[in-house]
Amino acid sequence: MTETRIPYQPISVTAPGETLADLLEEQDMTQTELARRMGRPLKTVNQIINGKAAITAETALQLEKIFETPATYWLNHESQYRAYLARRREEDDYTAWYDWLDQMPIQELKRLSFLSDLHNRGENKKVLLRELLQFFGVASPTEWQIIYGQMRTAYRRSMPDRSDPSATAAWLRLGELQSRDLACAHFDRIRFAGALQRVRALTVLPPEQFEPSLRQECAASGVALILTPAIARARVSGAARWLRNRPIIQLSLYGKTNDRFWFTFFHEACHIMQHSSQLVFLDEAWDHDQLSEQEQEANHFAANWLIPAEFVEELPGLKSKVAVCEFAARIGIHPGIVVGRLQHDGLIEPSWMNDLKDTFRWMQ
Repeated sequence: MTETRIPYQPISVTAPGETLADLLEEQDMTQTELARRMGRPLKTVNQIINGKAAITAETALQLEKIFETPATYWLNHESQYRAYLARRREEDDYTAWYDWLDQMPIQELKRLSFLSDLHNRGENKKVLLRELLQFFGVASPTEWQIIYGQMRTAYRRSMPDRSDPSATAAWLRLGELQSRDLACAHFDRIRFAGALQRVRALTVLPPEQFEPSLRQECAASGVALILTPAIARARVSGAARWLRNRPIIQLSLYGKTNDRFWFTFFHEACHIMQHSSQLVFLDEAWDHDQLSEQEQEANHFAANWLIPAEFVEELPGLKSKVAVCEFAARIGIHPGIVVGRLQHDGLIEPSWMNDLKDTFRWMQ
């Protein structure tokens, strides 16, 4: 069962001026006398008591001397009160933000424990909205739009009309959070190219064997490899981008088979190697016809890296599982990748030889 943790937020916070007024009453002291003892105008004292002026560090030190109440008490009280007022003002804006909240993949983020397990209605909306802003690390939907909404203008996607932008932004944010603790060398393009040669040999291994080596090869070359489970409505198989001067390859298991996984990895590697560091490349499929020039280049790069051009002329002759397996063993690649290429090129039916592919699943 998911543990729900809702941070305590007081319904109301007493103004520091009210506490000061109570203290004056207890000591039978007038505002005029307090003003004289502080060496401050009576108007200033009156404004503090009525909440129109804040207690500053100088004022707190003066009150400490007069009432023997620590200055930190007054400053903390003032800080908490001002935060409470700011929160109340912000919550007045929340109703205008509910449409934005409702567009988000709330159920998915609850499942991943980033949001409390609350129904999205009534006062719960305010709790979920605050948690969602914290998840994205933004102050309001306005800042979200600047960072994540406008990021869409930098997307280079293979199927731009299929993914939900809010779900896609959430998936990308999950990758950002995962990347924080990853240690990587400085990016070295030549070293990364050498790593890709070694990574190709990993395709014949099961995930529990290839994953540590794949991460290590990428990290040693300065590339952060992030494996993020797909979330509903974000039909993204992979993404490539630069974050804080570090290249990131983020992969899901959308598609689930090893031919798609490896094709997507090398596809994203091409974006890192050859394309702009100012763009976010989102890739949802590799069998779509209407692709940008950069996506076509990435597809060509991945296809040729997995099955080099000198072997392509042999593909039409691979009509049996035995032939596919012998060919795959000879060129050092998993037979499922060969099957995926044959299906993509229309050399065999999409339903043929799928049992030669491996299916990947996230470990729970």
